Amino acid sequence: MAFPTAVNDQITDAVTQSNVKVVGESPAFAMSSIYQTMAHSTGILFENAVSAQQQQNTLSQAAANQGVMQIYSLDTTAAAGATEKVAQTGVADNLTSLLTVLNAFRG
Repeated sequence: MAFPTAVNDQITDAVTQSNVKVVGESPAFAMSSIYQTMAHSTGILFENAVSAQQQQNTLSQAAANQGVMQIYSLDTTAAAGATEKVAQTGVADNLTSLLTVLNAFRG
């Protein structure tokens, strides 16, 4: 029972009980607000992850497309000849030239 005041005891009891109710429910409301915020943040996190995966997939497709376009744009005969020349750069030719110079000094 409330202390005797000029206000009706039933009113002070009702106000006191309302205050106790609000103070008692505050932790539950705070936690529910935190859980709701965390769920929303997690949802945004997954949306961003999906978006990044889609962008990476698009970049991969574009890179593969560029590679195929470069392969198809080469003249294969000329490329094969150039590759052969690069692969055989001068080891045997240099040795032959060196042997020819040495033979020239003998004679």
